[in-house]
Amino acid sequence: MVTSEPKLPQELPLGYSLRLGSGLDQALLLKFLSRTYREVDPAGSSAHLAQTVAEHFSGETPLWWVECAQDGRSLPVACLWMGTAIDQRQGDRHTYIFLLYVIPEHRRQGIGTVLMQQAETWAKARGDRQISLQVFQANQPAVDLYQKLGFATQSLLMVKPLRITD
Repeated sequence: MVTSEPKLPQELPLGYSLRLGSGLDQALLLKFLSRTYREVDPAGSSAHLAQTVAEHFSGETPLWWVECAQDGRSLPVACLWMGTAIDQRQGDRHTYIFLLYVIPEHRRQGIGTVLMQQAETWAKARGDRQISLQVFQANQPAVDLYQKLGFATQSLLMVKPLRITD
């Protein structure tokens, strides 16, 4: 069976632009990270995410923003935050996607696909041979996008809630 790499758009839709984030974007990154978790679990707490950003956001974990020109301003509507992981089977360093988030009103326009293309370009430039990410099983649109882009399930994160008794 011959498989080909998925065809990716080369550009964002008209009116959108891509920019590399900086350390000044920590609060905005936390806002986007919180939004994605609220979509999955509206009643859940996202207080722990500030610690995640504080511990992991650095010059070694690049952040890209997609901005939309609106009323003479550039408003962030999507982001891609990446870092490094180690493949536990092979021991190889590889690119890990901490967050890909597109504000709902801007979805289904190819923005997520362009950001994933950016991730792949960055990973290849580093010499990485794979990209990994975690996606919530209930987020079927994201699962569909990643599968369309050539991602396949390698492992399952299984969770068993424990009741703590006194």
